[in-house]
Amino acid sequence: MKFMPAGVVPFMALLLLQRRPVAGRVLLVTGPGCPGHGLCRSNVQEQTRRQVALLNATAQDLFSLYLKCQGEPFSSETDKLCNPGGVFFPAFRVNRTSERKEVMVAMYKLFAFLNASLGNITRDQEELNPTAKELLDRLHNTTKTTRGLISNLTCLLCKNYNVFQVDVSYGESSKGKSAFKKKQQGCQVLRKYVQVIAQAARILLPHLSPP
Repeated sequence: MKFMPAGVVPFMALLLLQRRPVAGRVLLVTGPGCPGHGLCRSNVQEQTRRQVALLNATAQDLFSLYLKCQGEPFSSETDKLCNPGGVFFPAFRVNRTSERKEVMVAMYKLFAFLNASLGNITRDQEELNPTAKELLDRLHNTTKTTRGLISNLTCLLCKNYNVFQVDVSYGESSKGKSAFKKKQQGCQVLRKYVQVIAQAARILLPHLSPP
């Protein structure tokens, strides 16, 4: 497995890099300071709350639709083939009593990883199931929401905490794998996503609620 050394990458450059799946790489985000606060919308906190709630509300339906489109044996052997136990996800050790800054950083790492994973899955499904319009539309919409969420978390971290350095881990790329392995990896990642987004919503939403 190849690794790219840590480099100096501004937040906005990271947002562009996240459009490509990166296998087993760690990007260190540094810079002379945070981007201008013009990056923030006036309702950024409420928008972030809604984005997390939307991702949580639609995760299970996305996973179910993905299963349906992969056909057998994924539909009948879901527990076996889609077991997410071996799937890497960023460590998520925050809870409702954690400091808000700590929660925001953990969320940024999670959704940056998820954004890259969704790009990987979408690319594979465009190749394997090009006529599955509903699935592809949902994958694109979920990715769009995730990118918007990353942008808002970037703003909140900079504006409220002057955080402009975050270590971000990306999962394994499926390039070069067989069609079956690509389907299985997507299935495992999406099942893990259902579990993690529910936990993330429970922890993050109280931190974003109006006083």
